[in-house]
Amino acid sequence: SEERKGRIIGKEGINIRAIEAATGVDLIIDDTPEAVVLSSFDGVRREVAKIALEKLIQDGRIHPTKIEELVDKAASEVEQAMFDAAEQAILEVGIPTLPKEVLKALGRLKYRTSFGQNVLQHCIEVAHLAGAIAAEIGANVNYAKRGGLFHDIGKAFSHEQEGSHALNGAEFLRKFSKENEIVINAVESHHGDVEPESLIALLVQAADTISAARPGARRETIETYTNRLKQLEDITNQFKGVDKSF
Repeated sequence: SEERKGRIIGKEGINIRAIEAATGVDLIIDDTPEAVVLSSFDGVRREVAKIALEKLIQDGRIHPTKIEELVDKAASEVEQAMFDAAEQAILEVGIPTLPKEVLKALGRLKYRTSFGQNVLQHCIEVAHLAGAIAAEIGANVNYAKRGGLFHDIGKAFSHEQEGSHALNGAEFLRKFSKENEIVINAVESHHGDVEPESLIALLVQAADTISAARPGARRETIETYTNRLKQLEDITNQFKGVDKSF
């Protein structure tokens, strides 16, 4: 309500400034009915701000001290959720354990999307696909899965660093993990920044493309969507006895 919005802003803007300072997120309160907007390039900060703001609205006591307390609480919740998501991901893919820094970076991807596709889910998918292809052709399944899971780890901090997320991710793994160079090369070469040095790197590239390009995985323009539907209708119409398809 407008009254709630006024309380979030506070007298002379004291509350909104406190929320923005504590979370590092811009709070946009405009004429949009029944909504406030949280704006930040950092998905983790945005999630912390969202949870803190929901807690503040439920609590009703909106003042700078309470804001600080609930932002701290929300930050702890989000950190735990990131570790849980990362643990779940390695369990799903079948990787026994990882260094804490790598788990944390992997968990951050839970709050990152790319063209509407959740990046952590995409990484899990790429790991499964790369592992399945490796098993079919007799390549190293473990390396393929690890390369697939880590290929976009650079996106966990790409808003903080310049350069390619593929190269940043490889540099991060060299620094914080004991990953095999075959796996690291698969990460740094998946967008062609460097040459792929193994079959595993090519499998990760293929699996990445399959996961991102499958229909429905990512947001697409109306034009590409209608073209795809037309192609499906054309295929259907080729069958004998089919007069019209929708």
